[in-house]
Amino acid sequence: MTRDGAGHPDGAPSGGLLVIVCGLPGSGKTTKAKEIAVRRGGLRLGPDEWMTALGVSLWDGPMRERVEALQWSVAEELLLLGGTAIIEWGTWARSERDALRRRARELGAAVHLLYLDAPDDELWRRIHARAREDPPIRRSDIDGWRRHFEAPDEQEFGLYDASH
Repeated sequence: MTRDGAGHPDGAPSGGLLVIVCGLPGSGKTTKAKEIAVRRGGLRLGPDEWMTALGVSLWDGPMRERVEALQWSVAEELLLLGGTAIIEWGTWARSERDALRRRARELGAAVHLLYLDAPDDELWRRIHARAREDPPIRRSDIDGWRRHFEAPDEQEFGLYDASH
């Protein structure tokens, strides 16, 4: 197992695992994260469910940032305890994924990256079928998201621990 961080504060690796599930809306992040959580006995952290439970709009950017910050603090505690945290925030930017990876390694955890993608028509079908967002996502939104999303490349995947 490859580690490039400082490890657990007392010098022993925590044995924790961070799984970063990235992709556009409708790519299957939640479905895959649920599968991983069951298989590994991990805690799945996705902002949409928390925001819905809090009764706030999924489009509320500042609230999403606060929820993700709270989820990250929970994930850090879990990683220090040697548990598995599954982040399904989308993590569209490489810099965001890099920051999560580096911090998890500082905590002595292994880090896996899972990138999910689907053709635009399939993304739209899934988004339309779930009808979760208010206001609803438009088909044209997918084109804009594609332009902003930084898909991981082979060089980036090389920075992560191999999945088992």
